[in-house]
Amino acid sequence: MIETGARAGEVVALGTEDVDLSAGTATVRRGKGGRGRVVPFGPQTSRALDRYLRARRGHRPADTPALWLGDRGTAFSYDALHETLGERARAAGIEGFRPHRLRHTAAHRWLAAGGSEGGLMAVAGWTRPDMLPRYTRAQASARAAAEARELGLGDF
Repeated sequence: MIETGARAGEVVALGTEDVDLSAGTATVRRGKGGRGRVVPFGPQTSRALDRYLRARRGHRPADTPALWLGDRGTAFSYDALHETLGERARAAGIEGFRPHRLRHTAAHRWLAAGGSEGGLMAVAGWTRPDMLPRYTRAQASARAAAEARELGLGDF
């Protein structure tokens, strides 16, 4: 979620057929507003998903189409995702964590790495440009400072 910016509901709705490890993509079929899209992920996420998919084969309901399996033989739910990530955040000492913050972080990281606003909108599934500042405002000054240093305008 922190790499793709996918919403929690989109992540839990993924099926095994939605993930293409060789292409490094996941197809979100039921995005907000009923729109789908393809979200890219890198080699590290691909390796982690590959490990998960191999371990998943040994799970009792491995023949179900849901990508994420719960511990009671059912698909992993939205609430289970929130609870699991919350527990891990608390264990790491992160206070006030909400899974949706991963979406904000992904948007900031995209722009900070030099990604385009149009590309971010496509990957995040936004149709309106007013979503950009909503998701990236908190770190805008940090990105601006990094950009200013990169421009080197004080170098004569």
